[in-house]
Amino acid sequence: MTVAVKSPADAHHKKVVDEVMRRARVAFEGFRDVSQERADEAVRALAWSVYKPEHARELAALAVADTGLGNVPDKIVKNQRKTFGTLRDLLRAKSVGIVEEDKARGIVKYAKPMGVIAALTPSTNPAATPVNKAMMAIKGRNAIVIAPSPLGYETTKRTVDLMRAALERTGLPADLVQILSPPVTKELTEALMKAADLVVVTGSQDNVHRAAMSGTPAIGVGAGNVPVIIDETADLADAARKIRDSKIFDNSTSCSSENSVIILDSIYDKAIAALTGVGGYLCTAQEKAAVQQALWHHGKLNRHLIARDPDILAPAFGLPAAAAHADFFMVEDTGAGKEHPFSGEKLSLVLTVYRAKDFAAAKAQVHAVLDYQGKGHSCGIHTKDMAHARELASDLDVVRVLVNFAHTFGNGGGFDSGLGFTLSMGCGSWQKNSISENLSYKHFLNITHLVTVIPEDKPSEAELFGPHWQKYGR
Repeated sequence: MTVAVKSPADAHHKKVVDEVMRRARVAFEGFRDVSQERADEAVRALAWSVYKPEHARELAALAVADTGLGNVPDKIVKNQRKTFGTLRDLLRAKSVGIVEEDKARGIVKYAKPMGVIAALTPSTNPAATPVNKAMMAIKGRNAIVIAPSPLGYETTKRTVDLMRAALERTGLPADLVQILSPPVTKELTEALMKAADLVVVTGSQDNVHRAAMSGTPAIGVGAGNVPVIIDETADLADAARKIRDSKIFDNSTSCSSENSVIILDSIYDKAIAALTGVGGYLCTAQEKAAVQQALWHHGKLNRHLIARDPDILAPAFGLPAAAAHADFFMVEDTGAGKEHPFSGEKLSLVLTVYRAKDFAAAKAQVHAVLDYQGKGHSCGIHTKDMAHARELASDLDVVRVLVNFAHTFGNGGGFDSGLGFTLSMGCGSWQKNSISENLSYKHFLNITHLVTVIPEDKPSEAELFGPHWQKYGR
């Protein structure tokens, strides 16, 4: 598909996109019919190009310098952990030829590539997300063109360069993985989305909406704002440690980071003490007001304070010396919505704490938080009462309910979590997403169904209509 020309700027965008798509399609045509072994060889090469310790360190340091978001040690962990876990999942899967056979139904499924994927990636994960999507796309024998956040461009460019070199070392065309040339504008990205065969968006909801309007099949994922309940049966020490580890990881850049904790009244003081004991600082009402004034400017998060280290936040918030060595900062609140900004996603080391009189009130508070922001994404609970966990899963409009997890390390896949490794989490129709699961290689495949005759499976009218006839008549 070519891009219509409406102005000199459109002509430039068309020229850039036409060239990158030409190269991608040439590379794709030489790759689309390779064997499973060859596709997996390519996936391994991409994974190693970022997992390799010196590359993981280089990209982590570049990401923090490039964006100012997060911290280097955690980004090293993220680059390696996500890539390693995704590689594990992909090497256990089949994406070439017959991928499923149901003899009883007479159906055989054949996997086919989609073509050229347009992948939009965020500044919060400028290395981990591009390689994650590239591995999934290549697993399906596709080519991919990455449109990165301008804020993280240099990191993503270096990541793509490493992936391209890895492909060339295996004898495959480097143009299977490309990046748009700068400046990456919304208009250039839109032109790419219109020309591609599939669009996959992780990042701003504006980009998700633009992808949906591109005319190309699109997978967008939703915003997070994770609320987690601590009930009266929870192991408080374990819950506090996990919440801390998850909350502070990469300075809360993850959409799966806890933003609110709802604690039952009967164990509230003990839970706060446990959270304080692992590095939390509980703000007074006056300090909370100062945090709010610093963290939001004209209703928008202060970009100079999101995903920053605690030693930067404490003085910026005007907190006393007692907070100087805290790992994260807690504020107490009672409501949700625009008039309660702490109930939203904060992308910072600020954790909102609610007191609930009982489990029903806690569940209602989770519902209110998600209804304001993050609906469909996920929530969690620390408990020994699985009935509480099942009630959340039954009653709340979320795709994932995590039980006794450090949320960041389970939601996007974990070695102790059955969810697949990803950096893109679908939120279903609740956030107008086309998927209600973690993004995986399966979303980068077309499936051909071979259908053969089976013994007739036709029930009688009485079997199907009998209950209706008995209750309402014929």
